[in-house]
Amino acid sequence: MSGACYFPNTAADRKAMLEAIGAYRFEDLLEDIPEVLRIKGGLDLKPALSEYEARKLLGRLAGLNASAEAYACFMGAGSYDHYVPSIVSEIASRPEFYTAYTPYQAEISQGTLQSIYEFQSMMARLTGMEISNASLYDGATAMAEAVLMALGMSRKSKVVASGCMNPMRLGVINTYLEGGTAEVVMTGREEGVTRPEDIASLVDEDTGCVIVESPNFFGLAEDLEAIGAAVKDKNVLFIVSVDPTSLGILAPPSAFGADIAVGEGQSLGNPMNYGGPNLGFIATTRKHMRKLPGRIVGKTVDADGNPCFCLTLQTREQHIRRERATSNICTNQALNALSATVYLSWLGEQGLRELGETCLSLAAYAARELKALGIMPRFAGPFFKEFAVDLGVDAETFVEDALEHGILAGVPLGRFYPDLKNCLLVAFTEKRTRAEIDILVSLIAGAGGGGAKA
Repeated sequence: MSGACYFPNTAADRKAMLEAIGAYRFEDLLEDIPEVLRIKGGLDLKPALSEYEARKLLGRLAGLNASAEAYACFMGAGSYDHYVPSIVSEIASRPEFYTAYTPYQAEISQGTLQSIYEFQSMMARLTGMEISNASLYDGATAMAEAVLMALGMSRKSKVVASGCMNPMRLGVINTYLEGGTAEVVMTGREEGVTRPEDIASLVDEDTGCVIVESPNFFGLAEDLEAIGAAVKDKNVLFIVSVDPTSLGILAPPSAFGADIAVGEGQSLGNPMNYGGPNLGFIATTRKHMRKLPGRIVGKTVDADGNPCFCLTLQTREQHIRRERATSNICTNQALNALSATVYLSWLGEQGLRELGETCLSLAAYAARELKALGIMPRFAGPFFKEFAVDLGVDAETFVEDALEHGILAGVPLGRFYPDLKNCLLVAFTEKRTRAEIDILVSLIAGAGGGGAKA
């Protein structure tokens, strides 16, 4: 009947359930919600729209977004406007992948299991590590899970973290560790890079792991060789977070003695999508394989000797290991990982190198053009595809004004650090043209850029 509601439980059923939990009316279940936020009566909804009218309305609302398709996007800080070739969605949307995304039923999920196996193999090769899992929610939770993994193995309660890491990811780590299970001690960030001696001075007998990000939040490449050497003999686990697109031209974490490598995989064939969904990756040595959170897919043979794939390890699964699970939070992002796998297969080793070189050359071009105007990056040091610049004016205002020129100018650093409110973090992917960069440079120069020079 039109407009009617169906309640599967009778009034007597509801009364019995409420009494069983010590409540006498439904409103008792809402006592934690402030009275002012509770809906009284019916919802004040407008009349229903036809499908055509709804599509038209939603299209108009979507048009209000400043999308990377309509604007030249120089935003970064962990999510990047890389080109996603059409082959990625063409393969990832095939029904054998799209409708069989969970690998629990292995006999009907061979396509998904194989794609995860290939993803693991690629991430292990990319990072130089021996083992990778089946992916995680995103780069931030991958970092946090790596910290939990390291603390669990070391049975210690202190984390030494670079102060130049992405503050949003650091926030997730701190959230994971709420409740006093461990403390996070950070180095300074004043120079835009992590000083190895600062790391070494903070490590003590209670330290379970050291975590560094390179390229870091300010886009600079850390001296991982020196940092790795500084912690090598201190009986701590070394965690390195990386941008996977940088690994076409930069040495992998394994080259610096990393015990665990993590990162955000959004830039590998996944659009920004206004913030997600993304995927994280985590890789380690064979020695630590059984402590990896999440799942690992392995290759084997069936009863007839035919090659097949199966879930080899599920160390996080609470339905299997219960309280002994390494994590009850993480899970793999199968479709996003599939997109990353297709993207890397399409790009290839040489393509990944060319991608990195293109991003680096465009960022270097922008830096040269700014330098010619007397405007230097805010922090000195080698960068990959991102760097900070002091505008000499409020960065938030600058970003708003740049929209009128069709430019998403970057990420204002004052959102995270009040002392850097005039600084803008700008990123350069292969999608940016020199003409677009010239517009950004002219806007920075017109705003009085160069308030602080490296």
